Order: sequence, then C-alpha cells, then structure tokens
Amino acid sequence: MSARVTGLGHIGFYVRDIELMMDFYANFMGMKLTKVGPLGAFFSADPEACDHEIALINGRDSLEDPRWIQQISMRVESLDDLRDFKRRILEKGYQLDRIVSHASAIGCYFRDPENNPTEVFWLTGHTSWAQVGIPIDIDQPDEDVMADVLRSYEAVQDVEMGQPASPETVEAIRELSAASR
Repeated sequence: MSARVTGLGHIGFYVRDIELMMDFYANFMGMKLTKVGPLGAFFSADPEACDHEIALINGRDSLEDPRWIQQISMRVESLDDLRDFKRRILEKGYQLDRIVSHASAIGCYFRDPENNPTEVFWLTGHTSWAQVGIPIDIDQPDEDVMADVLRSYEAVQDVEMGQPASPETVEAIRELSAASR
C-alpha cells in the first residue's frame, strides 16, 4: 500500500504587512511566535505538540493579490513514507520543487495537479526553532540521511523560540546549503 498523509501540518500564506499579522496571531489569536526570520514568522497554538500551524510569509503585494496561499503542508509517518511520496510525485509527473532538511523535519515540496504549492514532511525527532531549509538526498541510506539532518540540527540548535538566527548561524546554514548542492 502507498504512503498516506497522517494529518495537516500547517498552512503558509503570503502577507503584506508582517508586523500587523504577527500582532494579530500573537495578541488577538493568542498563539506563540515560534520561528522568525527574513522569510516571515511561524506561530503555534501549542509549541510542545507542533512547532507551527501557521506560517506567515513575506511577499503579498496587495490585499487584492490573489496569490495568498504559500503552501499547504501535511505530515507523513516515516522517512520511507516520504520516499514513497517522492517516487509517486515523480511517477505522476508532478513538479518536484525541492527536498530539504528543516532540522526538525524533512520537507518534500511539490505542485499538485493544479500547481498549488504542497509539502509532505516527516518529523525527525529534533526540535528546531530556526527557519532553515538545507537540500537533502532522501534516497541515500537512513544513516546518511540522519547524519545530514544532525548536521543541520547542530548548526541551528542554539536558535531560541521566537528569535531570529544569529549572523553566525545564518552563515553556517549558508555553508551547509552550498555544500549540499
């Protein structure tokens, strides 16, 4: 049987005024800011259970801009399930955008049949509060995949919840990304 998603992970959407939207989700909705950086801001209702359910991404040009969904993201149970999704994405001819380590998860980003940005991800067991996406080859043996995940986790493990990464961490992420290509 083919792999299946086990639940909704998060919804990402483009925002025009990041400060306004951060205030809304933090102070009106009562969510916790978990990750913040140049990309945008991530919020969770329960950071212990899920590091984010909402991703606010900079880039909406106007309120009339129809491009507001950044991605819909869904969890899978295992690394093998993620591999199965990759195989089926390629078999179906869907556009595979990238596969990256977020340290806390490995995300496989692709386009559904109507070109909507979609992610399936597997949680690695590491907690990370950094906005990071380092290319990773999930077709290598499990031990090598996890060694790559550990390298990304070690680079970002000092980032505190709701705080941007230090310039040194940003540089470490850049170096890992360049070495992975």
